[in-house]
Amino acid sequence: MNQSALNPGLRDIVRRIALGWTPAHTTIAIVVIAAAIGFLPFVKMGLVVNGVFLGAIIALGAVGLTLIYGILNFANVAHGDYMTMGAYATLFVVGSLLPRLGIESSGLGPFSFGYSLLIALPIGVAAIVILAIALEVAVYRRLRNRGVNAVVLAMASLGVAIALRGLVQMIWGGATYQYPRESRQVFQLPMDVRVPPDAIFIMVVTVVLVAGVYLVLNRTRMGKAMRATADNPDLALVSGIDTRRVVWWTWAMGAALAATAGILLAVFQAQLQPIMGWRFLIPLFAAVILGGIGNPYGALVAAFLIGVTSEVSTQWINPSYKPAVAFAMMIGMLLVRPRGIFGGGRN
Repeated sequence: MNQSALNPGLRDIVRRIALGWTPAHTTIAIVVIAAAIGFLPFVKMGLVVNGVFLGAIIALGAVGLTLIYGILNFANVAHGDYMTMGAYATLFVVGSLLPRLGIESSGLGPFSFGYSLLIALPIGVAAIVILAIALEVAVYRRLRNRGVNAVVLAMASLGVAIALRGLVQMIWGGATYQYPRESRQVFQLPMDVRVPPDAIFIMVVTVVLVAGVYLVLNRTRMGKAMRATADNPDLALVSGIDTRRVVWWTWAMGAALAATAGILLAVFQAQLQPIMGWRFLIPLFAAVILGGIGNPYGALVAAFLIGVTSEVSTQWINPSYKPAVAFAMMIGMLLVRPRGIFGGGRN
């Protein structure tokens, strides 16, 4: 049996790093670490901290994206637009639905948002989960049943992405929306590091959700079924595993992580745009490829690496080039180690 793309153990992760690791890889690793240490005195620590929080958002989207690839073996180009839809759905609940029900709130404690966002967040996530499963039933499953390959599925997801973006523009227009928020003081740390309370909220949500994914994959019957399906779908089917249910769970988890990432990105940036998820797609795919395609733990580590590197790069280049930094890291990894840092299961 092939090695599972979602094999959970830390021992397996270490072993995957060792597989195929040559002296050339060791030399490259030493050079990268030495360069990072050498640049440290010239880097603003505030950018490093901001990069960690940005990496947390990238991590949620990338883990969801690599889960979908691990089970369905295709790159979901619409993943970034699931983020956008999640953010806009939550904005609708916060700005329109809850006020009609008499539920309005200002800043919650040190945060810039009120408790209405905490109510709206699971509603927005649930809406995107339903949307993702509906698209699976209406589009992707029909295509798979016709025997199309992964490239056709990816092109279909591109069409879905364009359609979702058009739907957002039809409903909300192309203008930039601001999330309801109030100004709050930031926590002032040494080395001129400023940490807004919202960023702490983002990190806590990320840790909770990543821990939840870990528990589902490693401590539940469905998680075992997902790993078996990722390893060998045909064998899983003849073994009595309900692969259709596994696929639905995969879409639910991937869409929930994407929607949450979109909501947190809107909170982090304090604004929404119809193309926000599309712009975020390059960092997501870069994290998936850098960490090893189909490996959620690799995507998690790579997401923080990309977040910090992209944010630190703004000290020398225009911030609009941050996606280019992520793209360069992705290309560099493909040239040096095509299977990624952790050697993903399917390439």
